[in-house]
Amino acid sequence: MANKDKKAGRIIAASIIAVLIIALAFWCVFSAAKAKGVLSTLKVSSTTALLAGIFLVSVLGYLLGSITIKGINLGTAGVFLVAILFGYLCTLSGLENIPVLGNFFIKNSSATLNTYYSKIVQNIGLVLFVASVGFIAGPNFFKNLKKNAKSFVLLGATIITSGAVVAALFSLIPGIGPEFAAGVLSGALTSTPGFSAALEAAESIGTSTDIITLGYAIAYPFGVIGVVLFVQLMPKILKADMNKERELLKIGSEQKKQLPSSLFEIDSFGLAPFAMAVILGLLLGSVTIPLTGSGYNGPCFSLGTTGGILIMCLVFGHFGHMGKISLRVPDRTAKVFREFGLMLFLIGAGVSGGVSLVSEISKSELGAMIVVYGLVGGAILTIIPMVVGFIISKYVLKLSLLNTLGSITGGMTSTPALGTLINTAKTDDVASAYASTYPIALVLVVLASQLIITLLG
Repeated sequence: MANKDKKAGRIIAASIIAVLIIALAFWCVFSAAKAKGVLSTLKVSSTTALLAGIFLVSVLGYLLGSITIKGINLGTAGVFLVAILFGYLCTLSGLENIPVLGNFFIKNSSATLNTYYSKIVQNIGLVLFVASVGFIAGPNFFKNLKKNAKSFVLLGATIITSGAVVAALFSLIPGIGPEFAAGVLSGALTSTPGFSAALEAAESIGTSTDIITLGYAIAYPFGVIGVVLFVQLMPKILKADMNKERELLKIGSEQKKQLPSSLFEIDSFGLAPFAMAVILGLLLGSVTIPLTGSGYNGPCFSLGTTGGILIMCLVFGHFGHMGKISLRVPDRTAKVFREFGLMLFLIGAGVSGGVSLVSEISKSELGAMIVVYGLVGGAILTIIPMVVGFIISKYVLKLSLLNTLGSITGGMTSTPALGTLINTAKTDDVASAYASTYPIALVLVVLASQLIITLLG
């Protein structure tokens, strides 16, 4: 009987509280409507708009990416497409005059909100993703690299060289030029370092950088989608036995280095070693080396944020400890960071790309036709290097299918495609091939972007 009385008392108390909350909410809305309107109750700051935009794009993007046709879907790349559309819609004139929605308005590519997306959201996402890949691939990386080092170097060089040759030929088309071609190349390879190198090379010879930005923005979407679809389609086209392919790739979790149980763990989630590796990676990526006799006034090379963090996290993941201090990041932490980081990276890149696309097209003398040139060129510069790399890997280097596809994602410097390949292959071991090929491709795409402009400009 006492229990029934307690239960009844809780129900009465909950009902009273609910009525009070509803009454208070109604009074607030009624007062606002009487004064300035219901929408005046929503006070949306730029920070709130940024956060709302991130999670809105993520929900819609994952819904789009989940649509599967004959076993093929966009996966996380769906986030990228929605982000591009979101970035474009945020530039529409008149949006700034609409209550609440006006807070999402982006005036141009240098607007504060777009800077948040492109500089903060995108870079945080990139750091989380690349660092996670390094920790996941680390235990097996050096063993796989030792076994296939020559193949990975040759494959990375082949992919970038074939892309650079096609870009050079593309630049000879009347009205295109080396600057636009270099932008398209870096977009097709989704390479921010390559894009930055092209901008620096253009500035060093006194050429406008706007056309490079346009080429990059136009080619980038297909550079993402093309590689994502390629790594899903090839196993189906070849009718590959994925169980067999996983066995060929598998090094075996039992062969991975185990950390002694006596090691001191700073935190159970591995956040402290993760942060330490990122800090050291940022420092490593900041080291800049001049490439010519002009010193730091001429073209320079650095590993950048991506390369520095990837290498440092591979080292941390390989050794697993420093003395008695554990450097291990649990798989559960690394996998969550990998997916979350990829999502943030695609949102930042997509929104920025959607805004840049609108602003840069309006500046171009060729108008909408430049989009056609960029789309066709971007598609060609995405497809040909992958096909050439696949043929060389399969028939010359004799690599397994998953090692081949992992190397292609690294050679194409495609962050989103690696996430898709891991889901397709159902094993994290493909990250080793990506991590082995990526640094080679990173160096070569930077050099290729600079050479196309400086030699052909």
